[in-house]
Amino acid sequence: MNDFRFGPAEFYLVGFEGDRPDPATFRALTDLINTGVVLLLDFVVLTKSDTGELSILELDSEDDSLGLGDISPIAAGIAGDEDMEALAEAIPPGQSAAIVVLELSFARELAQNLAAAGGQVLRSERVPAPVVNAMMDILDQEGE
Repeated sequence: MNDFRFGPAEFYLVGFEGDRPDPATFRALTDLINTGVVLLLDFVVLTKSDTGELSILELDSEDDSLGLGDISPIAAGIAGDEDMEALAEAIPPGQSAAIVVLELSFARELAQNLAAAGGQVLRSERVPAPVVNAMMDILDQEGE
């Protein structure tokens, strides 16, 4: 049987006010990590000055300089320089965002089970939650 060490990873760019995230901002993330639904692979804070200069603060497993408590990445550095530069383009001058890289634990198990059965995930697509909810609202209205 194939034992997958990790499942698919997703990069999220989460904007916030100021140059440091408020720990309350990521309470939902902490809850998911604590239940094992996701694993935090990497966490990087990007701050863009009013002139567009980028500063980067990478959180590693032994650093709590952001005051995030128990949130600790297990693969600090997986978000590379190219990832940071590409994602930083979406941050307006004078604002900040965090790159949050999550491993989808359930997807690892699914991929592992499919491989054991002789199959493999060739591709997956993510539809953003707002789009799914809008489509469900449309379908609900049509069904009435």
